[in-house]
Parts: sequence; C-alpha cells; structure tokens
Amino acid sequence: MNYFVPLSAYMMKRLFFSAVLSLSMTLLWAQTDVQPGHSETYCSDEARPWPLNLQWRLDSMMRDPLLDYTQLGLMVWDLTDDCSLFSFNHRQLLRPASTMKVLTAVTALDVLGTDYQFTTSLYYKGDIQGRTLVGDLFCVGGMDPAFSRDDLKAFAESLHQAGIDTISGRVVSDVSMKDTLKWGEGWCWDDQNPTLSPLLVDRKANFTSQLVNALAEKGIVVRNVTVGMGLLPRDAVLVSRRQRSIDHILQRMMKDSDNLYAESVYYQIAAREGSQAKALYAQRQQRALLERAGLLSSRYRLADGSGLSLYNYLSAEAETKVLRYAYLHKPVYEHLLPVLPVAGVDGTLKKRMKDTPAGGKVRAKTGTLTGIISLAGYCTSSNGHLLCFAIINQGVQSASEARGFQDRICTILCE
Repeated sequence: MNYFVPLSAYMMKRLFFSAVLSLSMTLLWAQTDVQPGHSETYCSDEARPWPLNLQWRLDSMMRDPLLDYTQLGLMVWDLTDDCSLFSFNHRQLLRPASTMKVLTAVTALDVLGTDYQFTTSLYYKGDIQGRTLVGDLFCVGGMDPAFSRDDLKAFAESLHQAGIDTISGRVVSDVSMKDTLKWGEGWCWDDQNPTLSPLLVDRKANFTSQLVNALAEKGIVVRNVTVGMGLLPRDAVLVSRRQRSIDHILQRMMKDSDNLYAESVYYQIAAREGSQAKALYAQRQQRALLERAGLLSSRYRLADGSGLSLYNYLSAEAETKVLRYAYLHKPVYEHLLPVLPVAGVDGTLKKRMKDTPAGGKVRAKTGTLTGIISLAGYCTSSNGHLLCFAIINQGVQSASEARGFQDRICTILCE
C-alpha cells in the first residue's frame, strides 16, 4: 500500500494496533497517539474518541482487495472542527471524471455570483414599415444549455406583440461569445459529446432555422429568408431576452451530471476574462480558485469543465479543499449544497446507499469514466459534525465494485 510514510513506520503502526486490540476501546482512545491514515493535521485531544474510531475503521478499509490492483485517492475533512480526519494518497494526481464539476460549480458561484443569469437575446436592425420589418434579426447567444423550442416561441410572440408580421431581411446568429471549438480538449471522438455552441435549441446547433420555423408557426413571414452568422451591430434594438438563473443550470449539471450544462457554466466563467470565451480563460479562474482554497494550482492539469477530458488531473486533497472553501464562503455553499445529489434520494445517487446510515446524509457529486469512479461532497456524521470528502478510484474494471467501496466509506463516515 502506498502510504505517505516509510514501510517500516507503517508496519510499526500495524504491530501497535495488534498489541492493543485486547484492551478496551476507551483505553485506546485515551492513551494512543497513533493516527490512522496519516492525516496531515489532526483533531484536538478533546475530540479523540469519535475520530479515532472513525479513523481506525477507515484505515481497515485500506486493506480492501480492490486496492491491490487499483489506485485510490481519499481525504476526509471535519468542517465543524476544521481539521483533517483521514487521508490516503490524498495528493496522488488522478482523473476526477465528473467530480470535476465541483470545481467548475464552486468557481462559477464564486466568480460569477449567485445571482448570475444565462442570457439569450433577440434584436433587430432596420425600420418597421407598417407591420413589416425592413431589416435583419440578430440572435445573440449566451450559451444557455436549457434554451428550448418554448423560448423560440416566446421570441416569435415578442415580435408579434411588437406589431411585426413580416420580415424582409436576414436572420443572423451571433455566436461570438466563445471561440469556434465544438469539443473540449482531450475528449474522446467516439463519446456522445455535446456541441459547444453559444446558440443551441434543445441541445442542437440549428438555431436560426428553428427560429424561422417558430416565426412561421406564429404567422410571421420571412421574405427571401437568408440565414447566416454575424456580429450584432451597436445600434440594434432589443426585442426580447430569455434568461435562466445559475441555480437552474447547476441543478441539472450536478444532479444529473449533464456535461453540456457543465461546459456552458465553464464558458460563462471564461467570458468574464476576455471578449471571447476560451477554455484557457476558464482554467485561469479555476486555478485562482484553487489558490484561494490554499492549494498550489500548478500541480494540477485542467482541461474542461465537465470532466469528460482524459487530460484532467486533480487529487482528493484538491477536491476536498475546494469543498471546504465553498463551506467557508456561505453564499457559495448555500447555492452548492441544494444541487448536489442526495444519497438514496435523487440524482445520480438515487439508487445508492439506500437503507444505510448514509442515506439522506450524503450530498455528493459522482464521477464515471472508463476506469474511473469518483465521489466528492458533504455528509453528516453520527455526532452531528459536518464533513467533506473526496474519493477517487482509478484503474477499476468493475464500476459496481468501486461504487460499493465508496458507499462503505460513506457509511462509516455517517455511522
């Protein structure tokens, strides 16, 4: 096992545990200085009985046969006492899979603000003569992943209410909000990857043609229709704006682990830094968040916002400290906690940890890639302490086996 201490020290600790097993647990808690898991910072002496029991049980999990042939990064932090409870390979760089969305969500809430809105706008440039717009329509994309046919119908209705029943001009899509890359760095070509466009309708990149259809359904005629790409003129007139809150987007992003929603959030972050959103700009903001969380950001490899990329490398320590950062910044925490899946209740944890002490007490983001199963979030222990944790299993061939291992870890934390 790859502990962060010499093997001789590890063996001495094992011998020590064996020697005291015959003693009462009370005597063990009162006298021993051994700290299972080799955490960096330990809870105070006054709190020993509870954490020692938890640490001993977690330490026993490190002998699970799964770890004979796979990698594990694990860290548990007591937020109530603000100290590390347990760690195992906590600085090992591993692929986070969709727990990458935790970093994306926390960065977004911290940088964009909890009242941020995803916006798609409709403008026109030209003159309204009678009920005819002699000019062009401009659709300005803000990369709202939830934009749907209902929103298009609302755009058509807004034109109708403006007294327009005919358009003599072009229908132009302005997608200048981000660069032209349609996929993320390190995405597999044979996955069902989302298209990264600022203008989507029901997740499809056929915005202008869909808008023309919606106009026709409303009885608005587009003469000699020409659709294309372009930039919004400065003197264009706003017709309608469709907006969605960041809470609405994060709900599906985190509960259902929706990759398109995560990348949309990622590019909102990027757009704060430059006139055109690029992945590099989002990564800078994520690295700044890691630094604010007390980490050395240069240790990690960041490639996208969803965790689809095979180039992402984080550690259990990094994810745990990002969760701690969120907890310490109450507006961020208050908007993050409700969107995390609840064990045995909803989202990607709906079927996990039911009828266990962890059911309803664990709120965490799951992650799944070929060979990777991860879990990062919060839970409430039996003594009422709030914990945050990150578990990354890498090199696993059986996803169910790795999930079972993680569920047992969570059960220990909550018992």
